[in-house]
Amino acid sequence: MAVIDRADPPRLVPARMRPRDVMRVGAVGLRTRPLRAFLSALGVAIGIAAMVGVVGISSSSGAELDRTLSALGTNLLTVSSGRTLLGETARMPVDAEAMIERIGPVESVSAAGRVGDAKVYRSEEIPEAQTGGIATHAARLDLLSTVGATVRDGTWLNGATERYPAVVLGSRAAERLGVGAAAPDAQVVVGGTRFTVVGILAPVPLATELDDAALVGWPIAETALGFDGHPTTLYTRSDESRLESVRSVLAGTANPRAPNEVEVSRPSDALAAKQATSQAFTGLLLGVGAVALLVGGVGVANTMVISVLERRPEIGLRRSLGATRGQVRTQFLAESLLLSALGGAGGVLLGTGVTAGYALYQGWPVVLPAWATVGGVVTTLVVGALAGLYPAVRASRLAPTEALATP
Repeated sequence: MAVIDRADPPRLVPARMRPRDVMRVGAVGLRTRPLRAFLSALGVAIGIAAMVGVVGISSSSGAELDRTLSALGTNLLTVSSGRTLLGETARMPVDAEAMIERIGPVESVSAAGRVGDAKVYRSEEIPEAQTGGIATHAARLDLLSTVGATVRDGTWLNGATERYPAVVLGSRAAERLGVGAAAPDAQVVVGGTRFTVVGILAPVPLATELDDAALVGWPIAETALGFDGHPTTLYTRSDESRLESVRSVLAGTANPRAPNEVEVSRPSDALAAKQATSQAFTGLLLGVGAVALLVGGVGVANTMVISVLERRPEIGLRRSLGATRGQVRTQFLAESLLLSALGGAGGVLLGTGVTAGYALYQGWPVVLPAWATVGGVVTTLVVGALAGLYPAVRASRLAPTEALATP
């Protein structure tokens, strides 16, 4: 009698999907519904572009500030007249400049003195009340080099012009007076006397008060404008390594009798504070970008949920042909990740373009941290995973018969 071997039939093992297969089936929904996919990816792209652009523009602005401070130096200290106990404007001694020069680490000192009664007008026909906020200052010849200023047009005061009615206008002062260039026939009225405009300054980042000033020579200010010779602001350059020690003795050296009536400041600190304010504003804009990214993620989730509802027959057919729940989950999760990755890549490119364009327009160096671009792509993948998780799980739980029965 023959013995029949009744071995167990081989078990059917579901085919495993290779990464290439996952990408191919994940892209099916994007290819068949391109407009919907584009609009969903656009929402993610806007959020990423906003975040990358904000970080890039802020970093470029910071790099420009660092470049400016490197060029101008951070060792400039200003000593200015403060207030007396009665609230009146204090006066520094006439020899304050000479006393500060005796401080060892001080490398250079220059001074400017405000001539309070000398109003500046474009001509004698301008009403007296319309001064335009322009102040007249007597200036030392070395003021330009000490504060790191440059002449945009014309020349700076010299040993000859400081004794004659010649004036150098700050950038904003020239704009308010309507003086576009220095010339022998370009004249303004200073304290009732006509002065020839011999130069116009470029903006002075470390001494912005000079932008609104009309600068005349120290001798002509004393002889023609009634200047009393007392400086109102002293500008000092010191050894960087000993800057704080110099700062601590400046007030007492400039006005030994009343050091409390002297104010000492470091202009580069003001620029740094301005940058800190800008960074706080950057944080707000990053928050706006995060909200836009969240809205884009909700759009991706909405698209995937609708895709699951519309493709129930496809899901049922795949399940009937042997696709496992895990493979269905993988398909829809891959579709969500691809959708978000497209939006993220587009957003990074758009944000990079905006950063480069704005920085070049402003004349800044283009700086875009690598973590911003990499972080943008990683963030979109996280958003895509979260947005596609629920639709993918929902699709995998559909029974084949229920899905095929859907009209």
